[in-house]
Amino acid sequence: MPGKSAPLLQPTIIAHAPCRADLAGGTIDLWPLYLFHPGALTLNFAVEILTTCRVSPLKGQRIELCSIDTNREEAFANLNELIASRKHQHVLAAYLVRFFAPEGGLRVETNSQSPAGAGISGSSALMISTTAALARFVGRDLDQETMRVIAQNVEAQVIRVPTGCQDYYPAIYGGVSAIHLDPDGIRRAAVPVAPEEIETRFVLVYTGAPRQSGINNWEVFKSHVNGDKHVFRNLENIAAIARDMHQALLRHDWEDVENVLTRQHGKLKLGAVRSELPPLLELKGETEALEKLEHLIAKVDRRLRTPP
Repeated sequence: MPGKSAPLLQPTIIAHAPCRADLAGGTIDLWPLYLFHPGALTLNFAVEILTTCRVSPLKGQRIELCSIDTNREEAFANLNELIASRKHQHVLAAYLVRFFAPEGGLRVETNSQSPAGAGISGSSALMISTTAALARFVGRDLDQETMRVIAQNVEAQVIRVPTGCQDYYPAIYGGVSAIHLDPDGIRRAAVPVAPEEIETRFVLVYTGAPRQSGINNWEVFKSHVNGDKHVFRNLENIAAIARDMHQALLRHDWEDVENVLTRQHGKLKLGAVRSELPPLLELKGETEALEKLEHLIAKVDRRLRTPP
């Protein structure tokens, strides 16, 4: 009699998720801050800068975690050893593997086209691609909102401060998103703007200055909860600008979009424009924005120095 065939390993799962660029409404997506600013919303769009997660089965119970872009790798004899470990080389993958608790061995490989700290939500996009891949691998059928909740909560465990909700929606849905932040829940609505409009009208520039948005948001969070009136007024301004941006996008009024962007960046200090600004987002003029970055900085400089 022929011998029994070896059991087949389950297939490899690959998931991709895009990063995002902010349009308006950043920071206010932290719970419960938006509850104190009625009508709050956040606007962003997905960019073709991708994160990828590949989950492959391994024989036995061995678990391997590999981050290609950061060149970090670690391995564990089984899930119990991973859970018992207090330090991880690839903490994002380790926490998600711990959450999904696979029964057998596996190898998780992640990669991000976004530089670390670039300000385009590379870590949150990677949370989504890894959550999606692991959920499929272990046989869990997640709807989009459940996937967002898992990714957001586990990322909060990873960075140990509260996280906003906005970064996960473009990673899940793509396109241009309006994330409405209301007492009865969070609702994502697609903004009807063609990808070609975004492609031809915006350019994304990485300044090379990394940032830690989670830490910055935590400082804002604490100040707001502690009753800082200056922070409250700033978030009121952020909410108002986001509402104006939403209406301008719905009207396809690109001149007004530029005006709202100017108002938004006018709230920043000049030093932030030069050194700490996350990816610089501006409308293209008649020439390529990359060739005129110095002109753009000088233009922002003049506007910031001009009294309102």
